[in-house]
Amino acid sequence: MIGRHLVIADSVVVPGSNGRARPDANAVLIEDCLVVRAGTAAELSGEARTEHVFAGAVVVPGLRDAHLHPVAYAAAARGPTLDGIESLEELKAVLRAEAARSPTGQPIIALRFNPESLAVPSMPTRQEIDLAVADRPVVVHRYCGHIASVNTAALTISNTDATTPDPPGGVIDRDIQGTPTGVLRETAIELVTGHLAGAAAIEPGELVSAMHGLAALGITSIGAMLRMGSGPWASIGNELEIVAAAANDLPIRLHAFVVADTEDELTEAREMLSRVSTTVRWAGIKRFADGSLGGHTAAMFQPFTDHPGTGMMRLTPHDKRLAVASLDAGGAVAIHAIGDKACAEVIEFYGGLVAGGVAASRLRIEHASVLRSQDITRLGRLGVVASVQPAFLGSERDWLERRVGVERLAFTYPFASLARAGATLAGGSDSPVESPDPWAGIALARDRAGVTPNERLSSNAAFSMFTAGGAAALGEPSPLAPGSPADLVVVDRDPLTATPDELRTTKVIATWVGGRPVATSQAAPAWRGSESVL
Repeated sequence: MIGRHLVIADSVVVPGSNGRARPDANAVLIEDCLVVRAGTAAELSGEARTEHVFAGAVVVPGLRDAHLHPVAYAAAARGPTLDGIESLEELKAVLRAEAARSPTGQPIIALRFNPESLAVPSMPTRQEIDLAVADRPVVVHRYCGHIASVNTAALTISNTDATTPDPPGGVIDRDIQGTPTGVLRETAIELVTGHLAGAAAIEPGELVSAMHGLAALGITSIGAMLRMGSGPWASIGNELEIVAAAANDLPIRLHAFVVADTEDELTEAREMLSRVSTTVRWAGIKRFADGSLGGHTAAMFQPFTDHPGTGMMRLTPHDKRLAVASLDAGGAVAIHAIGDKACAEVIEFYGGLVAGGVAASRLRIEHASVLRSQDITRLGRLGVVASVQPAFLGSERDWLERRVGVERLAFTYPFASLARAGATLAGGSDSPVESPDPWAGIALARDRAGVTPNERLSSNAAFSMFTAGGAAALGEPSPLAPGSPADLVVVDRDPLTATPDELRTTKVIATWVGGRPVATSQAAPAWRGSESVL
């Protein structure tokens, strides 16, 4: 939309120390794709060619999800997803229905199984899945993405048997005879999915539709976590190539953090994305220091309270060399770290990089779930980005204390402590691990679903996680600042005065990206959001 446009509402909210640009601002002046300034409609109306009036509404910055898996999210929108499954019989019924619906022999890839919802929490064995579907490979992903169960057919096509060693960074669960049970952890999932590459590939149009669904939630930018065809979700296709093919039609901005395993892959990713639309850019590399709390694979200093193990440390010298290669190429580094031991290792590594002159804003610790007090202090002092997911609190509240114990619970998802220490907090969802709904995420940052209430954030701090903090994590200018991209959202309530429960029912009236309204009715998200207790 070339020219000057004025977006008028009842008020304009931007992140900041007091949450507002000006007490009386109710309009944003846009020229071409950039913000000119915020102010009153009376003073700005003479400067615009076209006015867009939203009576009874509020203008806020476009929301940022700093950590989201866009292609896997599109796969979740397609299905089958296993949300709400509460028994193995229900799981089997879904798998049988999918087998009846899909072509003969086509592998079945099911996402978002939550074993904690079962009467006896556990992942299904290969024999249990065989009772539902035995004539084709089946992969049932735990919702965290770090554990999967497969049937006998999937083990057979991958030649995974009692003689197969555990891969580096992974574990094959076995019975007392040493035969695989069908439960695969971390990199062991790739033993099977590597043989199913592209079996359930997402089409570029499906990705575009899913991104319109995100725009309908008010999301204008994401930190897009992408693989190059390998990994636990290899069945959905080469994520980088899918994004590149869809780039010209994507309605929101994607900053790509690529899970590259070699420097050559990193270079290939950077060069591929440099040739596509400006909507997509190569942002850096993503690596893993450990697994997940739910799967008991997060790397901990002391054993889990409900399990004798201490998880899996995956950070290696190779990961560190790839991180440096990304920095040398002008990118950033994002390292997944959930357990306190993994977080400490990543913070120590980042401390050395910062001491060597690397800008802290180019270093991200993804999740930062369980931290020791000294590591909270050091993370804040370093100034690196803590990319956190408030939605984890909602889905983990019923078992989190059981997993980490009372003492460590006080340092689990310590948002307020991190903020006081000076860390840059960027909010995200890790979707499809969780709902991508940012309003539910902001609400959970404020009420924490009742978990360790002393770590609640103020309304402005929680809102800033998904606006200014997200922009900082993605290398974007301060939202709604003069000269910044005109990414804004029109909603039906003020997010700073709404209660957490009111936030969860926020209605997005319009979403603008780069000074242009985005069609948000084209697609609905796979799921809208979360209740306070999830």
